[in-house]
Parts: sequence; structure tokens; C-alpha cells
Amino acid sequence: MTKGSVVATTGQPEDSVSSESRQIPRCPTISVLICAYTEDRWELLVQSVASAQEQTLQPCEIIVCVDQPLFRRCAAYWADSAASIPPTRVIQNKFDGHLGSARNTAAEAAAGEILAFLDDDAAADKDWLEILTEPYQDEGIGAVGGRPLPVFETGRPAWFPVQFDWVFGCAYDGLPTSRGPLAHLIGANMSVRRTLLEQVGGFHSDHHDDMDMCHRVAHIKGSEAVIYEPAATVRHFVHASRPTWKYFWRRCFFVNKGKVEAFAQMGDAATLGAESRFVWYALTKGVPREILQAAKGDVHGLARSAAIIAGLGLAAAGHVAGRIELVRRLRRRRQQATKQILDTAAQGGGPGE
Repeated sequence: MTKGSVVATTGQPEDSVSSESRQIPRCPTISVLICAYTEDRWELLVQSVASAQEQTLQPCEIIVCVDQPLFRRCAAYWADSAASIPPTRVIQNKFDGHLGSARNTAAEAAAGEILAFLDDDAAADKDWLEILTEPYQDEGIGAVGGRPLPVFETGRPAWFPVQFDWVFGCAYDGLPTSRGPLAHLIGANMSVRRTLLEQVGGFHSDHHDDMDMCHRVAHIKGSEAVIYEPAATVRHFVHASRPTWKYFWRRCFFVNKGKVEAFAQMGDAATLGAESRFVWYALTKGVPREILQAAKGDVHGLARSAAIIAGLGLAAAGHVAGRIELVRRLRRRRQQATKQILDTAAQGGGPGE
């Protein structure tokens, strides 16, 4: 199959068929990429791959990219799937890194024009791929993400605010409710044109790979090129250890601390617009709503409003800590560079000077 349009064969003389009717739009080929690193989520990985195999819109392939300890088990389990339809291939992460590195490995091996990423602990709805990739009929669209819905192992804690479902990689209150531009897609359920991913140099971050990719694509194609389609849904498993206070505060702090370095590496592609909008929405919509719920008799409303404020404070503290660490790192680099220059100059000197 070649790129572009295909010519319809109608049995009529070519001259009697208009050029418009001869051109039939062709759906782009799609590769589904699933990365995994631990056997602890084996059953979830099997369900994730099965959900990709049962799509109403069939991908041209499914690639399971795993770290070395998991490779043998995966290769044996899907050994007979390489010749199935769609074919399922197992490859090993060839880079010394984690999720971003595994996604780069999978992307390099993929044949599809569209790369659709699904987490190993997420199961896609049957029409996920069909809905997720429909916007690509518009050539101006570069990346499309869907809505990961949480599936709690032990239920949602009453104190946990929906504004912070991003903590465990799920859609959160404040996202668009219909298709529209979004600065930061959620990595558990996203896709991108392969040519664009190659153009931005792949994933540059191991822990903020989805955010990094979205910002770089938007920088090249414009903010309207990165689209969120909430109708494209996957069910994202939330382990019992995640909706806890310990996990909550650590994610709020350390994710935002790490973002500072990721933004610094993006250069002109970096923007804090999404973070600013999130803070504004949480303070002006989320907190008042939870207080109102408390006034109506929801005893946990005040706890959720307090969690929102605490989460924002922890995020701000993480950002400040990240900025301090970045400044110190840059200062050390300048000092090392200066020392190297002075050492080189000193070594170049001699008795004859």
C-alpha cells in the first residue's frame, strides 16, 4: 500500500470519470504500541494487548516493547501472534531508560503512519482506535489523545478530588468535554503522526515524554494541531497503592519538580499555559464546588477542597525546588567549563612563554 490516494476502478473509460470521483480517501495505517517493564502487571498487559486486537478499526500491527527481564515471557506468550491479524510483535527496549526510551524503541520499529500509544495497565474500548484516529483525516492534525478512565482496585477514596486524577494517569476535571485542542495529552491514551515524531526527534524525556512530545509538536504545527478527543476511551487500572495520601503528595511535588528540567530542554517549545489554566480552574471551580457540596451535606467536600489546595501548594513547591536545582546545575556546569578553559590554558603554557 502506497501513501496518498488510490484510484477507483469502475470499469468505465478513464475520461468519463471525474478526477474527484477517482480519488478515494485512504485511512492512514496505524501501529498500536504498548510498553511494559514489570511482570507485576502481567494480567493487565495481556488484557491491554487483547483490547488492541479486538478493535473495530484494525491496526496494521501491535508492538509490545518490554524491558529485558520481561522479554522472554512476552516473546513466548505472543510467539504465535506474529502471523495473526493484526500481527503482534514483541521487541526489547534497546535504550538505557524507561517509558520514553521504550516508546522510542517501539516507534523506530513501527510501520504505521499513525502511532497509537496504550499503557500496559489500560484496556481500550472496542471503538477506541476508530475514534482516536478519525481527526487525522485533517492533514493539519499532528497528535490526538483520548480519555483514560480510572478503574480503581479498591474504590475511589472520598477525599480524593477528581481534579487530581492526572496523578495516576487518568482524565481529570477541567479537561475539555468535547473534541478540541489540548496542550498536554495523557500518555496512557495518545497518538501522533510518525513523521512528526521523527521531526521532533522522538521522545526526549523518560518521565515527561507525553508532555514533551505534545509541546514540540505544537511548536512545529501550532496549538490547534494537538487534539483531545474524550470519546476515545480506555480503562486505566489504578492500583490500591495509588489513591493514597503518600502517592498523592509525592506525585504533586516530584512531577512538577521534574517538569522544570523537561521544560528547560524544550527551549522555545516550552510553555506553562496548561499549568496556569489548571491552577486557575482548580481554585475558581474545583474548590468552590467542593465547599458547596459540603454545604449540601457531603461530609467529604471540605476534605476534597483541602486536598486541592494542598496539591496546588505541593506542585508550586516542586516547581520552586526544580528551579533551584536547575540553577545550581547550570552554575556547576559554568564553573566546570571555566575550570576546563583555565586548565587548558595552563597546560598550554611553557618555559618559552
